[in-house]
Amino acid sequence: MREEYDIQNLNPRKNPYAAQLKRQITINIDGSTIDYFKAQSEMVGIPYQTLINLYLRDCAANKRQLNLSWQ
Repeated sequence: MREEYDIQNLNPRKNPYAAQLKRQITINIDGSTIDYFKAQSEMVGIPYQTLINLYLRDCAANKRQLNLSWQ
């Protein structure tokens, strides 16, 4: 191992995963909704927060629109 490295001449690369960085937020979700995703996560072996993130990412990627009707 070298005693010193010339940092100025290194070829820095951008982090290929930087676009996928997550931000921590606070969100209020019904207990029954959390229970549903926890049950789903146990069946597929993925943590429930990751499962919720995958679901929301799919909705955003496919530009799904909400269809709400009050009765």
